[in-house]
Amino acid sequence: MIAQNLAQVKQRIESSAKRAGRNPQEITLVCVTKSISSTEIREALALGITDIGENRVNDALSKFNYLGRLSNDLRWHMIGHLQVNKLKKFLKVFDVIHSLDSLRLAVELDKHLKAINKRIDCFVEVNVSGEEAKYGISPGDAPNFIKEVSLLPNLHIIGLMTMAPFAETSEAARPYFRDLCILRDNLLKEDIPNTDVRELSMGMTQDFETAIEEGATFVRIGTAIFSAKG
Repeated sequence: MIAQNLAQVKQRIESSAKRAGRNPQEITLVCVTKSISSTEIREALALGITDIGENRVNDALSKFNYLGRLSNDLRWHMIGHLQVNKLKKFLKVFDVIHSLDSLRLAVELDKHLKAINKRIDCFVEVNVSGEEAKYGISPGDAPNFIKEVSLLPNLHIIGLMTMAPFAETSEAARPYFRDLCILRDNLLKEDIPNTDVRELSMGMTQDFETAIEEGATFVRIGTAIFSAKG
């Protein structure tokens, strides 16, 4: 099942990229393993998955301890909200964070990274939709936030992340993805030191094709890979 689903997802990624006149190789598939067993994850890794996304630090740590690195190419992505009190555990597992949205978190993370002589890639989470229930900074606050974080030497901002509101159709997500892309383009023009915000983490099972058409370079997909319905 996983092999068939993964093949279909990769085909959909390729088709979406080609519709937008893009190179499919520009798009990184982050395999979301929330609620997925270590055995299933191991099967996905055997099929060539190199990027794993987890929402919770404790869940990720238990899977990491079981699976080990398995491959030097394997990257662990934190895609959920990160609490400051979980930073030590976070650093045992993760290589990339997609949910940086607080200066306090950034400062504490930089401090912990300095202690172990490590630098980490970060996406700034932007609440493009303005929904109160969602994490993320507002688009208007993004430039100043990124400038402040750019002064922290152990954090390397590589892009922006957002989550579109849940809707019946993926087309409803398009304006939010487009707005994030526009924000990214404007930030690139500012040429902020110590940052390279060209990456866009957006799109999940229900809307990743639309996200790719609007410029996503990282898509976070779980259900379409692990569900029996694909």
